[in-house]
Amino acid sequence: MEIKVMLNNLRTAPRKTRQVVDMIRNKNVADARNILEFTIKRPADPVLKLLNSAVASALHDFKLEESNLYISKITVDAGPTLKRSNPESRGRAFPIMKRTSHIQLTLSERNETKTVKVKKKTVKKAS
Repeated sequence: MEIKVMLNNLRTAPRKTRQVVDMIRNKNVADARNILEFTIKRPADPVLKLLNSAVASALHDFKLEESNLYISKITVDAGPTLKRSNPESRGRAFPIMKRTSHIQLTLSERNETKTVKVKKKTVKKAS
């Protein structure tokens, strides 16, 4: 079972957001929360909020256990760029690109209960 959530138009550059996202890729939910809570970068808070939203929908909608969930895929793409200009000397204008990010997070379930097949051996008793 996969749970997909998206965060669009985050007002942080994708390059900065990828630094935070790379730390939690392929981690289980508890480890990812712990990492994001103690990360001092600005995109850590929205990514943590997105992760909490995904876990809440997994628990409520699909009745999955939180201990079996892990981040199977998380990507950061560039959103629309806001174009602004900064006045310079002699009447010139310097362009400012305010970049935005789109984040896609996918949670998957890790099956910890594996079935093990045991072969039965026939033992002959010596009488």
